[in-house]
Amino acid sequence: MELFNLKDDSDQASFAEAVKKGLGKNQGLYFPKVFPKFDNIQAILDMPFVPRSVEILSRLIGDELSKQEIQGIVEKAFSFDAPLAKVTDGVYSLELFHGPTLAFKDFGGRFMAQVLSVIAKGEPITILTATSGDTGAAVAHAFHGLDNINVVILYPKGKISLLQEKLFTTLGDNIHTVAIEDDFDACQQLVKTSFDDPEVRQGLHLNSANSINISRLLAQVCYYFEAISQLSEQERENVVISVPSGNFGNLTAGMIAKVMGLPIKRFIAATNSNDTVPRYLKTGEWDPKATVATLSNAMDVSQPNNWPRIEALIERGLIDKAMLQGDAIDEDYTQLAMKQLAQLGYVSEPHAAVAYRSLTRFIEPEETGIFLGTAHPAKFRESVENVLGQPISLPQPLAECAGKESYSVELANDYEQLKAHLFATLKA
Repeated sequence: MELFNLKDDSDQASFAEAVKKGLGKNQGLYFPKVFPKFDNIQAILDMPFVPRSVEILSRLIGDELSKQEIQGIVEKAFSFDAPLAKVTDGVYSLELFHGPTLAFKDFGGRFMAQVLSVIAKGEPITILTATSGDTGAAVAHAFHGLDNINVVILYPKGKISLLQEKLFTTLGDNIHTVAIEDDFDACQQLVKTSFDDPEVRQGLHLNSANSINISRLLAQVCYYFEAISQLSEQERENVVISVPSGNFGNLTAGMIAKVMGLPIKRFIAATNSNDTVPRYLKTGEWDPKATVATLSNAMDVSQPNNWPRIEALIERGLIDKAMLQGDAIDEDYTQLAMKQLAQLGYVSEPHAAVAYRSLTRFIEPEETGIFLGTAHPAKFRESVENVLGQPISLPQPLAECAGKESYSVELANDYEQLKAHLFATLKA
C-alpha cells in the first residue's frame, strides 16, 4: 500500500510506516495513492462479516501483510457484531456499540492494536492520543497489557461523561491518562505539538491512535459494507447514510467504502452546534469557531482533523461533492430526536440522535436511511435519563468500572508541563 502526505506529497510511506508514524511531516495526514474497486460487489456483500473484512483490508493494504496475517488480525479485532436495527419503515440504526467499550471506536482501536503487534516486532512504542469521549476507552482496552507499548491519553477535564472517563482511567499498568484543563481541540493540539518535537517523538517512539492513524480509518470501512449487506436488494438501491461527525474519520471511511464500489447514494455529515463543516459546505468559507460543550460531547470538535482526507477525495474526483450534505443540530433538537426515537421504541444517546434528526430532515420517500449508532446509550446514562425521564440499566462493562479508582492526573494546557510529565512517567 502506497500512501502520501496530504501536506507534502514528497513524504511517502508504506502502510506499516504510516501506522508506526501516525502523522507525516508538518502534521500531515497519510492517504492512499489509489483505491481498489470491487468488480462484483454482490459477491462481497454475500460474504460473512469477518471474511468480507479480510477481503476488503487485503485489497486496501496489499501485500505488506499476508492474507493469513490479516485474517488473524481481523478475527481478534472484530470479535463482535454490528447489527442493523430497524427503527421504522425505511430507517435503520447501524449499531456499532457491541464491542468491549460499547462504542464504534472498538473496531479501529482493536484493529490498530493487532496490526502494531504484528508490524512493530517488539520495538518500544508510545501511543499518544487525544479523546473527546470514546477514543480513549477503545484505545486503552485495545492496547492494555500489550508488551512494549505504553499508551498516554489526553482528554478535556470535566467535558466527557463520568462513565466514559471511568472506562479508560481505571485500567492502570501501561495505560496513562491525563485530564487537560481545556477543551478537546487543545488536547489535540498538544498531541500535534508533541509529534513536532523531535526529542519527544524520537525519545518516546511516539505513535497516535486517533482516527488520523490510517489503520483505524481502514478498519472503519468494513462496517459500512456490513450495513449494506443487511439490507434487502431493493433497499440497497437508494441508501442515504447519516454520520454523526466530530473529527470526521467515520465519514471518511464511509466515503472510501463508496469509492470501493459500495452502493451509497449520498451522505449526511451531521454535527452538533460545532458546525464548521456544515457552514463550509454552504458558504465555501472555512471558519472554525470556539468549541462549545454539548450533550453529544464526542462531537465537540471545531477543527476536524480528518477533513483534509475528505477534501482530497473530492479534489481527486473520487467523490462528487454534491453527494455530501452538511447539517447542524442544536441541543433542543437533539433532545427532541432522543424523545422521538424513544416513542418509536428505540432508546438512543445524543450522538446517534443528532444523526437521526438530520436523516429524517432530508430523506426522500424512495430512499432507505441509515444513521450510525456510535455508542451505547448507557455511556451517556445521566443525559439519556434526564432527557427521557426514565432509568436505563448499565451493561456489564460499565457496571464493573463505575466504582473503580481513577489513575488520571490533571495538567494545565501547557506543552512544557505535558512534556515533563511524559518523560517522568515513561522513562521512570
